[in-house]
Amino acid sequence: MQKSRLTLYIFIALILGVLAGYLYNIYVIDSVNRNLSAAEASIKKLDARLALTDSTTAAFKPLKAQRAAQADLRKAADTLREDKLEGFTILTTIFLNLIKMIVGLLVFSTLVVGVAKVGDIKAVGRIGGKTLLWFLSATLVSLLLGMLLVNLFQPGTEMHLPLPDSHLATGIKKSGISFKDFIDHVFPKSFFDAMAKNEILQIVVFSIFFGIATAAIGEKGEILIKAMDALAHVVMKITGYVMMLAPLAVFGGITAVVAKQGLGVLSTYAVFIGEFYFSLTVLWAVIIFAGFVVLRKRVFNLVGKIKDAMLIAFSTSTSEAAYPRVLVELERFGCSNKIVSFVLPLGYSFNLDGSMMYMTFASLFLAQAYNMHLSIGQQVTMLLILMLTSKGIAGVPRASLVVIAGTLPLFNIPEAGLALILGIDPLLDMGRSATNVLGNAMATAVVSKWENELTEERISELVN
Repeated sequence: MQKSRLTLYIFIALILGVLAGYLYNIYVIDSVNRNLSAAEASIKKLDARLALTDSTTAAFKPLKAQRAAQADLRKAADTLREDKLEGFTILTTIFLNLIKMIVGLLVFSTLVVGVAKVGDIKAVGRIGGKTLLWFLSATLVSLLLGMLLVNLFQPGTEMHLPLPDSHLATGIKKSGISFKDFIDHVFPKSFFDAMAKNEILQIVVFSIFFGIATAAIGEKGEILIKAMDALAHVVMKITGYVMMLAPLAVFGGITAVVAKQGLGVLSTYAVFIGEFYFSLTVLWAVIIFAGFVVLRKRVFNLVGKIKDAMLIAFSTSTSEAAYPRVLVELERFGCSNKIVSFVLPLGYSFNLDGSMMYMTFASLFLAQAYNMHLSIGQQVTMLLILMLTSKGIAGVPRASLVVIAGTLPLFNIPEAGLALILGIDPLLDMGRSATNVLGNAMATAVVSKWENELTEERISELVN
């Protein structure tokens, strides 16, 4: 009953957030947005004039001064807008900070217990092999589906959007793609540093070593395993308390997004947004069908159980916020604790299906917008690069943009093109975050079935 009430409250918060955001945009934010748009238009005109003006002429210095003044006005308007939205964003910030407070400890305690219960390195390797097989297959399908659908729809060509200045800075830090950086990111220098920064992949690596070593020392390790199991249940109880704030976080997150962008952005980018969400729907169908092949009709029961978690991820634009809820629901579904605690954390670094699709969809959209024809070979190369560089990205807002920003220069696509999608990225991030939750839950359930560790639905409640 409590679970159904939470779903209802989250859905009501979603609707109220859209309504409140729309009204707040009209009566409070609209004037600020007009000032911001006027400053951006002036900067664009001044940039065009500066490009045609010799830097040695007398006219150049006044133009630079005008541009600096307009840039200050833009910054002031942007700051004012953020200040006016602070009352709503703080609701989401509190919820996300509470989730981050427990997620590292939750991953560590549950994974150590899970690996220790598996018992030996061979079993860990077997489960890990099956998990990575699913993850790599899902990643490849997601990237390939994004590539095929963006080529089919051609949104970059059909929308005829005005292109930003090729020298425009987006403020997005590029993601390096060197093998050394990847290895450095995977293996922790310090467990406590990884916990402090919520580096899930590094916590997973340490937890696997810790769990195997705990199992290897026999009876002495049993005490530690029981302590870790108790710790996991304590953190789960905290999760139950934190989840009471989920409807407020949903309301704050949705209100801030709609208030900031307004519903007008939906008409301007209706084609791109509609085609991307249609593509996500196709990906959902593929994921559910793949799960149906293994889980049969129980797959629909699984989707029903994780709908709360997906709504939370959708509203907060981060799949990490849904992690504790997904873990609880998977165990209620019947997945073994040792499989859930092993597969799910890995999924949050290696199996972000929605983000994968977005990377190829957005990258090729920008190529189309700049009228750049990429051959099939180039597109496949881009797909493979994204497949490698995306591993280990966090399930947090804008992580996909970081990887895209590092990939675009390799194909001579202007990084400034990201300005075309920065404004609507929060709307797109909501959909891909929910998809990430679905993909990770499905992967965990499938691996549980493959390992004969999937039982009938459990009656006991882990979180009241």
